[in-house]
Amino acid sequence: MSLDEKLKIFIADEEYLISLLSNTSAFFNEHLENINWVGYYLYKDNQLILGPFQGKTACEIIPLNKGVCGHCATTKKTIVVDDVYNFIGHIVCDSASNSEIVLPIIVDNQLFGVLDIDSPIKSRFTNRDKDILENCVKILQDKIQELI
Repeated sequence: MSLDEKLKIFIADEEYLISLLSNTSAFFNEHLENINWVGYYLYKDNQLILGPFQGKTACEIIPLNKGVCGHCATTKKTIVVDDVYNFIGHIVCDSASNSEIVLPIIVDNQLFGVLDIDSPIKSRFTNRDKDILENCVKILQDKIQELI
């Protein structure tokens, strides 16, 4: 069974937004190999605010256009970074992170937040990972829409 199919089953009966975000961060942490941080930054007051996550402590607030997450939130496009230390404006929360994928979460044509996944391995995230995770985000967007 694919990751997106597992996710759909996993969240089918979820009734609360905070539980959805908390458990899906744990879900991704359990099912993705070679990652060291996974979680959400939620859009509020024209900035990104730290949401539920798995991993070391993280930056609490990220301005738009700052770092990979802020850039993703601004462009509303998935960003894959093979080496975060070559990304201009990268925000270091965990110096062990070397690559990153950030996916926008859009609900009702509005930015809800981003899903951020870090890895200690350079070039960890492939085009296949990007496609699978974008499918997962579509499932999450539908569920979030249902809950809010």
